[in-house]
Amino acid sequence: MKKVISMLLMSAVGMVGTCAWAGSARQDSVARLDSSVDVLHAIMATPDKGIPEEVLSNAKCIMVVPNMIKGGFIFGGKHGRGVATCRTAEGWSAPAFVSIGGGSAGFQIGLEGVDLVMLVMNDQGFQHLLSSKFELTGEGSVAAGPVGRHASAGTDWKMNTEVLTYSRSKGVFAGLTLEGAVVEQDNDSTHAIYGKHMMFRNILSGKATTPHSADAFLKAVSQAGQQAKIAEVKNDKK
Repeated sequence: MKKVISMLLMSAVGMVGTCAWAGSARQDSVARLDSSVDVLHAIMATPDKGIPEEVLSNAKCIMVVPNMIKGGFIFGGKHGRGVATCRTAEGWSAPAFVSIGGGSAGFQIGLEGVDLVMLVMNDQGFQHLLSSKFELTGEGSVAAGPVGRHASAGTDWKMNTEVLTYSRSKGVFAGLTLEGAVVEQDNDSTHAIYGKHMMFRNILSGKATTPHSADAFLKAVSQAGQQAKIAEVKNDKK
């Protein structure tokens, strides 16, 4: 009898622990979505020192990794977790949760709260992202993105660059070389938000229903390019 009671107690404790973990994982994932909204709002607030409208308008997918760097360093590895969305025939896809780690970022700003924005610019980069795990090699596939209202002029990012990368500190976006980093699906966050495992490809191809917790994120993504374009048109008229 004691053995049965002990087993029941252990089972109950395990269930409570699982529920607590699930709740914590969901809170963390929702907080990441909210932080990503703040990063995208910062893009719209700094058209002269941010990501060019032309780049945003041509991006097939947008990945945001808020607070990737916690504590200053100059060289070495890194790790962060973020969210991604891709264009579909119906608009932006539901968010897919990503993790990024490894590699060397080269010179870094070295301050807490540095955010990372990655823009997938062509079909090849899109297919690599759909594979659920790919490495940024730097061989024509990843490059530091141009910055500023007209900074895209004269660059070759349209030709063969799969991914453009940016870091942000103190509200200013700067191109970032992110060679050797590996981007892959964050399965824990995916399960926490969607309630089940879902393939990266299905989410980013528009086959998943957007959860309510991601509404603000997708709205910010949609508005980022639109507002940057409006600001550029107004500036050209001056």
